[in-house]
Amino acid sequence: MNKKELTRAYKQNRRPMGVYRVHNTANGRSLVGRSVDLPAMLNRERAQLRLGVHRNAALQRDWNQFGPEAFIFEVLDTLTAPDLPAYDPAEDLKVLEALWLERLEPFDGRGYTARPKVRT
Repeated sequence: MNKKELTRAYKQNRRPMGVYRVHNTANGRSLVGRSVDLPAMLNRERAQLRLGVHRNAALQRDWNQFGPEAFIFEVLDTLTAPDLPAYDPAEDLKVLEALWLERLEPFDGRGYTARPKVRT
């Protein structure tokens, strides 16, 4: 395959999207998030932690304290997109993430995830 064909094939392949978790096995805390490109997001999380620039200060502190061997990066759930050209997965991903947040409750002392704001 030439470069043009490889680029076209890459763009046509759908990247797995869904909910992921960065889990600290030393203290049980977790960060839960959602992404339209799970492999890229998990790579980004790892890279930011390795470089010491992660946006979540508590997670970065624990990474620095316990080291990379104490962390697991995992896909919790994936979303299968319907074959509709105008499909926007944003709302479906929010719902899927909310289900996992309810199940795992990775807030406060149990996790690194910010508690969702209650809308009134």
